[in-house]
Order: sequence, then C-alpha cells, then structure tokens
Amino acid sequence: MSGMDDRENAFENKFAHDAEMQFKAEARRNKLLGLWAAELLGKSGPEADAYAKEVVKSDFEEAGHEDVYRKVSGDLGDKADEATIRSKMESLMIEAKGQILNEI
Repeated sequence: MSGMDDRENAFENKFAHDAEMQFKAEARRNKLLGLWAAELLGKSGPEADAYAKEVVKSDFEEAGHEDVYRKVSGDLGDKADEATIRSKMESLMIEAKGQILNEI
C-alpha cells in the first residue's frame, strides 16, 4: 500500500507545483503586458512599473484573463486593437514561461 501512497503524494506534489508555476507565469505575463502597454501610453521608469503592477492586480478581479484584457484594452483605447492585445498576451505568456524555466 505504501507504493500507492507514494504515487498519490507524487501526483499531488506535481499538481501543486504545476499550479504554482502557472500562477507565476500568468503574473509575469501580466507584468510584461503592463510594461508593453505603459510604453504605448508614453509611461516610463517608475510610472511604467506602477502601471504594470496595476495590470497584475487587475487579474485578481475574476477567474481567467479577461479582466486583464479589459484593463489594458480600456486604458489603451485606440492605441491597440483586440487582436493586437490578445496576440501580445499569448506571446508574452510564452516569454514569461521561458523566463521562469530559466530561473529554476
């Protein structure tokens, strides 16, 4: 029975690790997205960093990433269309996951 317990624990640990890595990747993606949007809005330095933090915080409004999209889209207005923002979110997720894997 010990083998089954070990296997169950291993699966639970993997699930917890994967969930933590996904959370970190999404938070990193949101920060990178915030910095990208800040640049389009003409912000730099501490002002851009503060805006990026606002974007990260916006992800806690509801499950999923639509809250982040709405925040950035609303702030950017006509500076970026939906396809551009969503494409940027996808590419930055790949970049964020890569950054996190390189830190391990």
